[in-house]
Amino acid sequence: MRRKLLNRMKYQIIIIPFLPALGMALFPFILVKTNALKNNYQVILHEKIHLTQQGEMLILPFYIVYLFHYLINLIRFKNHTKAYLNIVFEKEAYAMDKYPDYLQQRRFWAWREFLAPNSSKRF
Repeated sequence: MRRKLLNRMKYQIIIIPFLPALGMALFPFILVKTNALKNNYQVILHEKIHLTQQGEMLILPFYIVYLFHYLINLIRFKNHTKAYLNIVFEKEAYAMDKYPDYLQQRRFWAWREFLAPNSSKRF
């Protein structure tokens, strides 16, 4: 039941020219840097994966775990880019944002599969 609800989740795309990234998901919005990115399927899917993660974690815990993973990775790698790319939620989103049907097939809390050091991609 919860999964069906998450799959039907509505979102609004907002353009923010000074955004420090191409896109960002802040439940229930997708923020993009330019108007052209509204039509970039990979960027939008990446952010929809994050919205799904946020929704299934009841939003606030997502941000807490996201920040915790970033800080641990920053200590571990001593590099912002590596720390960011190895956040468990980013690992799932980057690995799966090339597959248009991913969200329809995705299992609940699928991001946990990316916790292991040898999971999917490591940057």
